[in-house]
Amino acid sequence: MTTASAPVIRVLLVDDQELFRAGLQVMVDAQPDMEVVGSAGDGAEGVRLAAQRRPDVVLMDIRMPELDGVEATRRLFAAPAAAARDRPLRVLVLTTFNLDDRAANAIRAGASGFLLKDCTPAMLADAIRTVHAGNAVLSPQDLTTLLEGQFRTRTPVPAGYLALTEKEREVFAAVVRGLSNLEIAQLVLAGESTVKTHVGAILRKLELRDRVQIVVFAHEHGLV
Repeated sequence: MTTASAPVIRVLLVDDQELFRAGLQVMVDAQPDMEVVGSAGDGAEGVRLAAQRRPDVVLMDIRMPELDGVEATRRLFAAPAAAARDRPLRVLVLTTFNLDDRAANAIRAGASGFLLKDCTPAMLADAIRTVHAGNAVLSPQDLTTLLEGQFRTRTPVPAGYLALTEKEREVFAAVVRGLSNLEIAQLVLAGESTVKTHVGAILRKLELRDRVQIVVFAHEHGLV
């Protein structure tokens, strides 16, 4: 039974293959802490349903006709759509190919990671919980590999980064390396709750959504 402290994760499915969507729905609905709140056959419908059904996590196919998963993700995180939401939204990209360039573009657009379509039900459930918690679903090494070459021209470091304290920059660098809060706490000799406070301050000052976007920010501005 789901308690008030552990609300059900609302999941939206977006894939142009109806049979695959049906299989995803069976796997997601089998989890006691998840429910499918909508199912879309293309990116445009997915964006529309996301506004209506208010999911926590969108499982987004990367390759679809008309509007693909990259553009749909970009629209989900565009300023008007983001401003209309009262809760965080996470996107988990589904792809057939490992380290797909389109997956890299989707992550730049706001996705929290990607998952291969032949993953197991347990891997799918773990991935949904991971992105819902604000973490990435791929290793720091894979994320770096995906993002290498994506930013051929580095943009100037914005004022928000310059406003970070010395400790926050230390935590920033550790997040980019893929360290957990516990590992960062041991590194900077602070409590885990203090690290969470620092991460929250970094996200606020840089106007970023989650830890994945911190890594993207670091690559974009040559801070890796």
